[in-house]
Amino acid sequence: MSVTDHRRLGVAAGAVLLTFAVAGCSGLGRTSVGTIVYESGNKREVQESNPRVTGCHRLVPGGAVDLTNRTLVDMKMYRTPDCSGKYSQYIATTLNDVIAPGATPWRSYRFVH
Repeated sequence: MSVTDHRRLGVAAGAVLLTFAVAGCSGLGRTSVGTIVYESGNKREVQESNPRVTGCHRLVPGGAVDLTNRTLVDMKMYRTPDCSGKYSQYIATTLNDVIAPGATPWRSYRFVH
């Protein structure tokens, strides 16, 4: 094989590997990398590790009154169990939110991606 043939083979192999890498990173099964820590309505601490980035996620019954986003992805909190309604709260990565006393707790969340 000539030097040119080796280079073409190397470029082709690199293109195949890059295609697989991009396909793996864009998969729908990816996770948020990190934890979400929240206090439930009955003062119990709950921790969720590496939740999926896609879909709506329900919180424990009773919801969350204090939540810290320790993931690498921003999130939106909802007062309904199905991530619907006009009242939501945006919580960027590494930030937290505490609801006001007497307010309805957060019941679900969705990642912003």
